[in-house]
Amino acid sequence: MATIKSYTDIEQSKKLAKFLPIESADMFLAMNGTIPVMSKYIDDGLVTADETAIPCWSLAALLSVLDFPSLTQNKEDEWETCVPNCESEGYIEVSAGNPVDACVTLIEKLHKLNLL
Repeated sequence: MATIKSYTDIEQSKKLAKFLPIESADMFLAMNGTIPVMSKYIDDGLVTADETAIPCWSLAALLSVLDFPSLTQNKEDEWETCVPNCESEGYIEVSAGNPVDACVTLIEKLHKLNLL
């Protein structure tokens, strides 16, 4: 069974931090960008968040940003996610190799369409 990515990587985190509220992130990436630290530890003062800490989103936080969209795995083992399109009667949907990438791609798409 393949390991499922559970939080945004450094590149995704940097992109999302440009247009999502930082408060929607539930973790921060440490200075080296590889160790996720839960934000509650930063809030409690157990870990210092400085200008090098990068907001990071878990899958749960991404789903919350998207207001809990449909997320399914298809027969090709790709993850599909979609949200209703308020501009039409259809859906805006994307697919990717894992659920985090699918959610990030959908968030980016909604941002480009000014729907987020």
